Amino acid sequence: MAELNFEPEASIEYHSLSRANADDVPAIQNMIRAAYSKYIDRIGKEPAPMKTNYDELIKTQLVYVLQNDESREVVGAIVLRHDPVAESLHINNLVVAPAAQRRGYGRVLMGCAEDVARAYQCTSLQLYTNIKMYENLVLYPKMGFIETERKTEDGYERVYFRRELAGSKC
Repeated sequence: MAELNFEPEASIEYHSLSRANADDVPAIQNMIRAAYSKYIDRIGKEPAPMKTNYDELIKTQLVYVLQNDESREVVGAIVLRHDPVAESLHINNLVVAPAAQRRGYGRVLMGCAEDVARAYQCTSLQLYTNIKMYENLVLYPKMGFIETERKTEDGYERVYFRRELAGSKC
């Protein structure tokens, strides 16, 4: 994957957004477990993000963390993958720590995705969610995403979304 040498513009007061490194993996894993454990009963198994090897992921994809500048606590993370064939940036995971939710951090992380997509000159953002994560099925259309398909993949029922970005081209 080509390396981009830029810092995303998205920010929030007293917080910093940066590329994740190996030192961030334990905090990312703890945050994922805390945020996604509520879905285990609903889905009938651990959601895919809980099974992901983040040590490997930070080597192969674009992973950013949002940290509190004072405490250095990781309050959010986003995993991105550039797809030049589809002229799109895939948001593979966007997570905010449960204790930090409803403070605008999700918007900051989505802004990061938009910045990265523009840097790659992509025409769209794509993401998916589990069909049983009902909250996301309501949230993503409010953010301008349009449902494109539903399918079972890797044993999970997923709903795919896409949002076009104005003035970009991969």
